[in-house]
Order: sequence, then structure tokens, then C-alpha cells
Amino acid sequence: MAKSGSVLKPRGFGKTSRRDTWWAQPLVTFLVLSLFIVYATWAAFQGDNYHYFNYLSPFYSPELFGSSPHRIFGPKPGWWPTGLPFSPALLILPFPALFRFTCYYYRGAYYKAFWADPPNCAVSEPRKGYTGENGLPLILQNVHRYFMYAALIFLLFLWHDAFKSFWFPDTSQMAYFPKGLGPFPNVPTKFGMGLGTLVLLTNTTLLTFYTISCHSFRHLIGGRKDCISKSKASFACYSCVSNLNARHMNFAWFSLFGVMLADLYVRLCAMGVIHDIRFF
Repeated sequence: MAKSGSVLKPRGFGKTSRRDTWWAQPLVTFLVLSLFIVYATWAAFQGDNYHYFNYLSPFYSPELFGSSPHRIFGPKPGWWPTGLPFSPALLILPFPALFRFTCYYYRGAYYKAFWADPPNCAVSEPRKGYTGENGLPLILQNVHRYFMYAALIFLLFLWHDAFKSFWFPDTSQMAYFPKGLGPFPNVPTKFGMGLGTLVLLTNTTLLTFYTISCHSFRHLIGGRKDCISKSKASFACYSCVSNLNARHMNFAWFSLFGVMLADLYVRLCAMGVIHDIRFF
């Protein structure tokens, strides 16, 4: 025990005067984030069952190169390394993944859960010194704002996918569709809504709120100005984003589950494990 003034402070990893279950929060965070990382890695390397008619998994959007009709450019590119399994997700997932990894909220979450830095407030950590984010590798966290710009671009593709999820192939033309494929060019479609439509729409909405509630987006909207109140429009936008920023933690977790469940739903439909419910 080390004495500071009249207060005794326990020393050593995990030592604390707290009598509550301080370890529960970092433990749950560790388990949930580990589950997501394992699932996302597995899904990204599958390279299959990521689309179902007009549904496209958010893990694979935008599909730059691939085998589905949702692809933008073409099939597997010739420059892809021979020994590396090809998956369209591997071309785009690093950008949203690094946006989350460098997120201000997630830093505090996984610093506690994975690095025990510290395990929780007023709990001793397994190191004597602390350098903050002034050295490698933590100084790389400063690139968060640039990945935020990329995340805004990705949202445009996700909203496009959400819009496409309302347009289903005409049932009279279903005989021309291999199972799980579509939409194909020159095949009529009609407006409708399925459970997958709501799943993709909800996921995109959650990701949008997570992105625009980001601290870096708040700075982009008005934090750079010395006197933002001089512009009523800027001040209104800044105030709105500030209110969302207060709920950034909630959006971070809801969107994490949302993107994983959206991929799982599309995957299970494509595999024939479940059938998409059509409302109209």
C-alpha cells in the first residue's frame, strides 16, 4: 500500500478500494467486442452468401469487385495476390473498421477491456508509467478524422443499398433468377418491402447516427470556428450534432450489433436457412 496524503491507495494490477463489481463492465466489453471481431473476420473471408436478390450485406458494400450483380467494376481483379483468398469485403472493410478502432469512445472501451489501461476507474493497471497517445502505436489514433471522411462516403453507398432493398424482381420473372442472385439488368422490378428491407434500413440509420454523432464530425460542422454563434445555420447544426454526441456511446453499440445482424440476415437468406418475409 502506498500513502498519498491521508489516503491509502492500493498498488498492483487490479488493486483497488472499490467494493462494487468494477470488473463487470470491461469484461462484458471484452466479450462483445471479441465476438464482433471474430464474426466480422469470418464473414469478411467467406466471399460468398453476402447478397440475396436486392439485398447486399453491409460488410461488402460497396462491392467494387466480386461475383454478384451488385458489383461496380467487375469480377476478381487480376492484380489480386494468388496466395490470398479473394473476398470483396477485404477491399473495403479496413476503412470502417479503422473508423471504429480509432473512435474516441471505443478507445476508452477497449483500453480498459483489452489493455487494462486502466481496467477501470480507480483500479491499478499492470504498468508503472503512462505515455498517453504521444508515441507509437497510440499516436496513430490521430488519423480518426480522416477515416471519418471515408465513413461519410461509405454511408452514401449504404443508403443506396437501402433504397435498392425496396425494389424486388417482378415475381413473373422469378424463373429467370438463380437462387439468391439479382437484380439483373433489363429485368423488371417493383416496389415492395421485406423484413430484409427493414433490417438494412435500420442498420444504415444506426450507422448514420453513429457517424454524425462523432466528435470529429462535430468539429467539422463548427468546431473549427472561433465564434460559431455568428452563423445561425452553423450554430444550429453544431448544436444538433452536440446533442447527438451526448449519445455517441449508445449509437456506437447499437450500430455495432446492427451491422453484424444485417450481414447475418442476408447470409442466412442466401444460404436458404431462413426465408425473407415479404410484407408487400
